[in-house]
Amino acid sequence: MPKAKSKSAVKKRFRISKHGKAVCSHPDRGHGHAPFGGDTGRRLRKRMVLNRTWSTLIRKMIEV
Repeated sequence: MPKAKSKSAVKKRFRISKHGKAVCSHPDRGHGHAPFGGDTGRRLRKRMVLNRTWSTLIRKMIEV
C-alpha cells in the first residue's frame, strides 16, 4: 500500500510547538480592522494554540 501524503494546506497554516501543540494565527487578520479596538488587534496578533484534540488531528495531517 502506498504511503499517505501529508496535507500541504495544513503544513502552510499550522506548525507544531516544542511541546507538541498545534499553533496557528487567528482568523479575521486580513483586512477591515477599523471596527476593532486596540485590545482586539493586540490579541489577534498573537498565535492561537489549539487544544489536545485538534493538535492530534493536525499533527497526523502534517507528519504522515
